[in-house]
Amino acid sequence: MKVQHWGFAWGLVALCCTCAASAQGVLERISAGGKLVIAHRESSVPFSYIDSASGKPVGYALDLCLQLAEVVRKKTGKKDMGIEFMAVTSANRITMIEQGKADMECGSTTNNAERRQKVAFTIPHFITGARLLVKSASPIDRVEDLNGKKLVSTKGTTPLKAAEQANRERLMGITILEAPDHAKAVEMVEKGEADAFVMDDVLLYGLAAGRPNPKALKVVGRFMTTEPLAIMLPKNDPDFKKLIDDEMRRLITSRDIYAIYDKWFNKPIPPTNTVLNLPVSYLLRDFWKYPTDQVPF
Repeated sequence: MKVQHWGFAWGLVALCCTCAASAQGVLERISAGGKLVIAHRESSVPFSYIDSASGKPVGYALDLCLQLAEVVRKKTGKKDMGIEFMAVTSANRITMIEQGKADMECGSTTNNAERRQKVAFTIPHFITGARLLVKSASPIDRVEDLNGKKLVSTKGTTPLKAAEQANRERLMGITILEAPDHAKAVEMVEKGEADAFVMDDVLLYGLAAGRPNPKALKVVGRFMTTEPLAIMLPKNDPDFKKLIDDEMRRLITSRDIYAIYDKWFNKPIPPTNTVLNLPVSYLLRDFWKYPTDQVPF
């Protein structure tokens, strides 16, 4: 019996050691020589996307993450801290953060209650809402006009869920299609495979601007959702989250974030030097007066 008790005790010790190892925080791992892993998107213009000219990830959210990376570098004292970029999709981005494969997801991800069960978020860097992208000649002007038609959205996104809920509750008879990424969804509208693409309006403007014929598309309809977009972080790493939150708050209160915003929304952006002409909205400006990671959604 004593042997069994000792075996049980050692089993508990081994289990606790395993838990401690798996619970290692981002700052602790980097202090020990690890890399900071930044997850990015491939077609979330202008937040996080691949510049086809350079083949590198760029964007508003990515610039913010690189600012945050500098704070991590200073905090850990690792001047030679490596940064690894990891491409993620709307379908796997939460899993990559949840499983510890990435430390920050720098894209266009909505901070909402459902996702906060699995991951954490810092202070929102943008507030938008879902609208519709259609062909310029389309008579569709609102979601009600889609009765009996085809609506596409990107897999794993909040606009897709909102569209499915509206279709179900209001018996609209819409055929809802899933696309693997934003670029494919736009292509489906252009080819007539879908009558409309529902997504955050700022992404729709950015995606349309990057197409061969931007004037062939238009954004229509009222906001179907309210989307506070924020950088995603690991859920149970309070030291790392506090460092990131403090720097985001500093960027906002010092107004340094406005220059970064202006670079991506009011100046020419790669690869085609398109200007989106989207000034900071009143909603976002008001939210930034009292910057917080707490959002009522």
